[in-house]
Amino acid sequence: MAQPLYVFDAYGTLFDVHAAIARHRAAAGPDADRFSETWRQKQLEYTWTLSLAGRYADFWTLTARALDFAFARYPSVDRALRAPLLDAYFTLAAFPDAKAALARLKAAGHHTAILSNGSPAMLAAAVANSQLDGVLDAVLSVDVLRFYKPRAEVYALVTAHFSCAPGEVMFVSSNRWDVMGAVAFGFRGIWVNRAGNPDEYADCAPLRTIADLSALPG
Repeated sequence: MAQPLYVFDAYGTLFDVHAAIARHRAAAGPDADRFSETWRQKQLEYTWTLSLAGRYADFWTLTARALDFAFARYPSVDRALRAPLLDAYFTLAAFPDAKAALARLKAAGHHTAILSNGSPAMLAAAVANSQLDGVLDAVLSVDVLRFYKPRAEVYALVTAHFSCAPGEVMFVSSNRWDVMGAVAFGFRGIWVNRAGNPDEYADCAPLRTIADLSALPG
């Protein structure tokens, strides 16, 4: 492969996981931000714990379970928002820098792809909603494996699909634990540190840390 392959995490990297609550912030009330953070935290936690236990439920199921936990944790948020929030999550907005970054990479001759915990239906809806279809060569989901990142077999979906070596892949994620897993597999990692979080996993350092997708090399 002449040019590095750019592979992106979906949620938090290309798609704004807090866009769902943003659509209903006034109705959610003063706990809206804490509610959304808990929803996201539990969504990820369930992927890790189920994978460790050798069990599987798809990401849409875990998203709904995590939402129910958030409602229980913050009873001030009206449960009547459950259906609208799930509908909103199914068509999350992309970050403003996502499409331009992907288009720039495609114009430079790079292959581009998504590798995500998301279910195929979730990813298809988000990609279509954000009109990213034309700037992606593949959308890969863990659903074919029935376990989640950061298992090495998940990152191997990329090398199998594109018939490439791990070192040919630039892996881009806003989740530091995801970058850790990718680097451990042999990818070149780029951490999109939108929130300005402290670094961790020093033994699996990213090639580069950037504040947003406009700073991607290539």
